[in-house]
Parts: sequence; C-alpha cells; structure tokens
Amino acid sequence: MKKVIVLVFAAVFLCSAPAFALQATFFGEDTGLGEDTPLAIPGGIPNSLAAQADFLSNLVGVGTEDFEGFAFGTSAPLTLTFPGAGTATLEGGGYVNTVPVGQTNGVGRYAVSGTNYWETTDVFAIEFSAPVAAFGFFGVDIGDFGGQVTVTTANSVEVVYAIPNTINGPGGSVLYFGLIDTDNPFVKVTFGNTASGVDFFGFDDMTIGSVEQVQPAIPEPGTMLLLGSGLVGLAGLGRRKFFKK
Repeated sequence: MKKVIVLVFAAVFLCSAPAFALQATFFGEDTGLGEDTPLAIPGGIPNSLAAQADFLSNLVGVGTEDFEGFAFGTSAPLTLTFPGAGTATLEGGGYVNTVPVGQTNGVGRYAVSGTNYWETTDVFAIEFSAPVAAFGFFGVDIGDFGGQVTVTTANSVEVVYAIPNTINGPGGSVLYFGLIDTDNPFVKVTFGNTASGVDFFGFDDMTIGSVEQVQPAIPEPGTMLLLGSGLVGLAGLGRRKFFKK
C-alpha cells in the first residue's frame, strides 16, 4: 500500500514540477571547402544545425544576437541585444566584419546569417546584464591554423569548456556549440584561442537563456496517454490493496 502511494505521488510530482536541473553541452561541426568557398547555408551545415536545434529544444523565449545591427569595423565595447532574454557587453579584441552572402572574406570566414559576424584572433568576453543558464553560438573557420576555442563561464564558480573543433582542417568550416547549466548560472563568458595571433575565428548568432527559459521537452501525446493510464492503474491497485481484508 505505501509503495503504491509513493509511486503515484512521485509520478504526479514529476509531471507538474515547474523547473528542473540540466547540465549539458551540444556540439556539431561541418568540414569546410577551403578559404575561398563558404559552406551553403542551410544545406551545407547539417551537423551544426542539428546541434543548434538540440540546444534550442531545451529552451523557450530565448534571444539571439546576429551582429546585423552594427556597422562594418565596429570594435569593442559592443552592447549586445538578445531580444526576450537580456543584454550584454562585449569587451576585448576583434571587430564586426561584413561579407556578402555566398562569399568568404578571402581567408575562410563569413556570416552564418545575414552578412555580419564577429571576427577575432584575440581573447574577448561577454558580460550579461543578468545571470544566464544557457549560451550557444556558431563558429566559422576555427582550427585551420592550429587554434582551439575555449569558453569559460564565470559567476560563483568558473567552468572551462574546450570546444572539440578539428585542428588543422580545411578553411571555412562551421561549428555550433551550446551549453546549459541551471545549477551554475553565469554572468560572463570568456572566449580563448590557443593559437592567438595565428588562427583567426568568426562568431555569429549567439543565443542566451535564463534559468526560467530552460524548459523540459513536452512529451508526445501518446506518451502522456500511457503515463495517464499508468497512474490510473497504480491508483486502482492502491485501492484494491487498501480495501482488501
């Protein structure tokens, strides 16, 4: 009898809980075609887009900065805007570059959406107006000259992520990296480059989300039906055991 009641109440609690904890990273990479040829978007970057979709499937109402609101050559500090999710300040080395759709800048870098992106070989950091629990971005032309991206999140704890990009691969590659950590919301992310001054990177379409915007996936209708049937069965079992003499 007691075990049945515990199971029934535990199932109801899991279905009705308003929040949950999640710590996860998401990564996808598509090999480039060389420094003069961009990958076709969206058809040429399926792995990157799949990683982005997986990341976004855990979020609702998030905001994305695509750098389209800045003029060519704009350098830090930049005030970044993530509609529906907050604002941030970008500090450090780099500038906003503009490349026509269907082209690269001649050395492998280009925007993933629109024509603008952030280009840098240096360390740069983004400080948010309020703590966030989710952060994702596209990286372009990363690693063809030996560089690896590192991302460090900081607040009460500091966590370093080494992005597993291909080293010394062809130019023009695209990757997506996302992280969610509801246990350790962060107010700052710092981008590092293990080959600073040698390997130049492009970054585009940065997305953030608060703890409240991290949401569990909604079960399919069939799953909900099975769960409901299971609860009814457990409740009936409990009644039979309770009234049995």
